[in-house]
Amino acid sequence: MCSHPNESISIELQQLQLDADDTTGRNQRTQWLMNSPEPPSFCNELINSVTETVLPQKNNLFSSNSKQCRAGVFSFLQGLFPILSWGRNYKANMFKHDLLSGLTLASLCIPQSIGYANLANLDPQYGLYTSVVPPLIYAVMGSSRELAIGPVAVVSLLLSAMITDIVDPAVDPTAYTSLVFTVTFFAGTFQAAFGLLRLGFLVDFLSHAAIVGFMGGAAIVIGLQQLKGLIGITHFTNKTDVVSVLKAVFRSFHDEALSPMNFILGCSFLIFILVTRFIGKRNKKLFWLPAIAPLVSVIVSTLMVYLTKADQHGVKIVKHFKGGLNPSSVHQLQFNGPHLGEVAKIGLICALVALTEAIAVGRSFASMKGYHLDGNKEMVAMGFMNIVGSLTSCYTATGSFSRTAVNFSAGCESVVSNIVMAITVFISLELLTKLLYYTPLAILASVILSALPGLIDINEAYHIWKVDKMDFVVCIGAFFGVLFVSVEIGLLVAVGISFARIILDPIRASTEVQGRLPGTTDTFCDITQYPGATRTSGILIIRINSGSLCFANATSIRERVLKLVTHTNGSEENTKENVHFLVLDVSNIMSMDTSGIVMLEELHRELVLQSIQLTIANPRLRVINKMKTAKCFDKLGKGWIFLTIGDAVDACSSLKLSDPSSTNC
Repeated sequence: MCSHPNESISIELQQLQLDADDTTGRNQRTQWLMNSPEPPSFCNELINSVTETVLPQKNNLFSSNSKQCRAGVFSFLQGLFPILSWGRNYKANMFKHDLLSGLTLASLCIPQSIGYANLANLDPQYGLYTSVVPPLIYAVMGSSRELAIGPVAVVSLLLSAMITDIVDPAVDPTAYTSLVFTVTFFAGTFQAAFGLLRLGFLVDFLSHAAIVGFMGGAAIVIGLQQLKGLIGITHFTNKTDVVSVLKAVFRSFHDEALSPMNFILGCSFLIFILVTRFIGKRNKKLFWLPAIAPLVSVIVSTLMVYLTKADQHGVKIVKHFKGGLNPSSVHQLQFNGPHLGEVAKIGLICALVALTEAIAVGRSFASMKGYHLDGNKEMVAMGFMNIVGSLTSCYTATGSFSRTAVNFSAGCESVVSNIVMAITVFISLELLTKLLYYTPLAILASVILSALPGLIDINEAYHIWKVDKMDFVVCIGAFFGVLFVSVEIGLLVAVGISFARIILDPIRASTEVQGRLPGTTDTFCDITQYPGATRTSGILIIRINSGSLCFANATSIRERVLKLVTHTNGSEENTKENVHFLVLDVSNIMSMDTSGIVMLEELHRELVLQSIQLTIANPRLRVINKMKTAKCFDKLGKGWIFLTIGDAVDACSSLKLSDPSSTNC
């Protein structure tokens, strides 16, 4: 049976109408793309980022309505001082948990703070000062409920290693202490600035792999440094590399008369602390046992030395110990000395390392409790606590992993545990300093040595090796740099390798040929990953896998694209028609410079010589704005920019069907 001519004409008219509607829809979507607004300027972005951090409710803050204005001011204060928010809901039954956590925390904090001050080449009271003021400031400005604030081993080692190159603490301890406070001031200033300007991404330059390697190397160096106190060496090297430290240890056996009592005392209590830690891990209810073991060790060993007069028989003791409230150190800050640039550099390094450790620890425990930690607000809190700390005889403080774990295990409910800890440490400064005068240095060394295994994560290093070999190179570079050269060189090696990777990744940007998934109309994917994806005859779809099209990768991307075009034409010869349309999917490209624009124009000219039309699909806001400013569309053709790959393929297919011999090149 033959169809009626009028029916055939009607079907053709309907098809033409559908094609016209599709073309109109594509044109409309292209107009949306072409008329997209300009992205905000750099100045506006900077102002908005500061406003978001400091003035979270700017509309209410500047409102003419007095009620809204008061609400805006209170909201601003809540953003700056989170204690105003959670403090209203704080209940008495929560305090008993925070009290227990704070007291447990103080029992671990007191011996560790004295030991870390010794590691930083400072008098022991400065470690305790750092466990009083910074935790109190963080309690009103910080947003983590579990983070325990105070001195830590890695930052103490950084200060000792880098400031010693400027001033020898054995020759001029006053100048050395002044530089430590100045470095702390700079560290706090940098941290606060990072938070206010929302520059948290700078911390990410110290990648996870770099931190694992750096911590491992630093732990070994710190452990070797403690041989001075464990053996009772008087004259020791200021260098931190493993070769220099071992040389100093072996030299001391010939040059000094060492008392074996130091080693016996230190090792005995080190074994005691490690045994209590093993028991605590086996029985979670005894979490308090390893927490109080260091303090018990300090008290018992100090009493032993005091009662037996062991200090007169070769046992090295702390001796100089000043108690009382934190004295002002404003007059000790040095901003006009010849080493100001070096001090600022050390402050920047300490700021980054301290922030990395604190934010990593804080976020880990926040995820366990099911809440989010704002990195930028944490930076502001850390910055202000270190600025105030530098004015009150404190050195650079941050969040400690070991003490935070104890705080978490003790069941803390809020940062009130930090307040309890700070008050307890202050009471110790007032009442216990005369007793701590007789604390043996070997015990402080054993306390620090007991905390080091947590810094060496062999399993994580092996995991990094299995997952990403380049990350493992970063890890190993940081590890050996710290171990055999110096702390700052280890960091520089890790950051340098990371930067090299950041630079190389865009240069080696990959390209992939796309195909349509069967049974779908607008789903395109890599034909290598999905072999079932089908190509459209005469149309080659290529996606550029790079976040930026710039001077570093423009030439290599152009060569890759042309090679794919040549390969496709060569492989399809005598079986399918050659490529007439190249659809370039630029959805992954977030930014483009002038080199990228020139590359597109050169690619267009080379494709025209091969009778191939270049089509751009899904450009991002910044990319299309750059192309409009450079008048790139006038050269490529405004009709060949599409919102999606599907629109581009449909337009090319329609043109082929209407005029198979033409590509409108």
